[in-house]
Amino acid sequence: MTYSEALNWLFSQTRAGAPRGLGRIRGLLERLGHPEALFSAVHVIGTNGKGSVVAYLEAAFRAAKEAFGATSSPHLVDFRERIRTHLGLIPEGEVLEFVRWAQEERFLEPPAFFDLTTALAFRHFAQKGVRIAAVEAGVGGALDATNVLPRVRLTVITNIGEDHLETLGGSLEGVARDKAGAIRPEVPVVTGAQGVGLEVVRALARERGAPLYVLSEEELFALPTAPALPGRFQQQNARLAAAALRLLGYEEAAIARGLAAAFHPGRMQRLEYRGVPVVLDGAHNPPAARALAEEFEGFHLVFGAFPRKDYASTLGALLPKTKSLRYAWAGRGALRGAELQRVRASPYFEDPLEALEHAAAAARQEPWPVLVTGSLYLVGAVLEGLGLSAWTAPEVGP
Repeated sequence: MTYSEALNWLFSQTRAGAPRGLGRIRGLLERLGHPEALFSAVHVIGTNGKGSVVAYLEAAFRAAKEAFGATSSPHLVDFRERIRTHLGLIPEGEVLEFVRWAQEERFLEPPAFFDLTTALAFRHFAQKGVRIAAVEAGVGGALDATNVLPRVRLTVITNIGEDHLETLGGSLEGVARDKAGAIRPEVPVVTGAQGVGLEVVRALARERGAPLYVLSEEELFALPTAPALPGRFQQQNARLAAAALRLLGYEEAAIARGLAAAFHPGRMQRLEYRGVPVVLDGAHNPPAARALAEEFEGFHLVFGAFPRKDYASTLGALLPKTKSLRYAWAGRGALRGAELQRVRASPYFEDPLEALEHAAAAARQEPWPVLVTGSLYLVGAVLEGLGLSAWTAPEVGP
């Protein structure tokens, strides 16, 4: 079996209609000897900003010369981006060996892709001597596979917005209850949630005796330096990370170096394509799209999305500043032309690079930047098509 064949097998593993729950991941970890018990963790939950908070934490851990782990999803170009340590991305050989092991096992509840990926990450962290990991939740909190971590030192709930509504209860309050359900007794919580979401988080934190720190102008959330990740919305993510790191006891120097060095591909990532400025961003729900649109006066838009997302509202948040629009296929399972064009008639391209070229031609006539967004999978397809690597560990100064 090749590495590519191992990934194809991983991607093909689904819940097949089974309900969400922790039984599958628990069964996996039990057979692996409970590697999740060998490191402590920061559990990062929320509608938007999870990956950015993980990136800030990861860079600060590196600055502090910590033996750390980090997970994020989805990947952009290479599956290995999902699982990282102070030593770099997980090796292909380890992924291959794990898949061979999993294929030989017989499970009462067959694990799905995210269960397998989470178990692989935890085993890798244990093998590499990780002391603390920044772990990004997948969907929700209470029933997410990452919620089996036994040694969570701090929980970050970035925000709570309209995404995965059907999966997480059908309402903003339902989403909040699912995400806040991962709050652990007496474990501190840092959050940027507002409104209904904050009310639910506050109530559950009180019920479980978890100290709650809500984003404010207080010194705990102060930024010791300008954060590396571009975009005004990144200020909140950086402040949440700074507060988390202070509560964990990290020195101000390491916090400052980490915030200044963080790198998160596919989030306001800037590059040049044939003389035209291009911004790649994985905004895939209405709150993220609204925040992204605020960063521009105008743009030529390349948009792709998946049917499980509220793509019409996401696109609607971008249209007021869109100078020209074209759609692109974002990958397996993504929406195609006829479905996207129901929102607004515009050209559709099966090849994302053809869509990028079409937008670049428009940008040469009307000089606005090209924005590629709607899905991180679309961003990844563009990066891969351009032959660019998504993930390079940032250099952290002395």
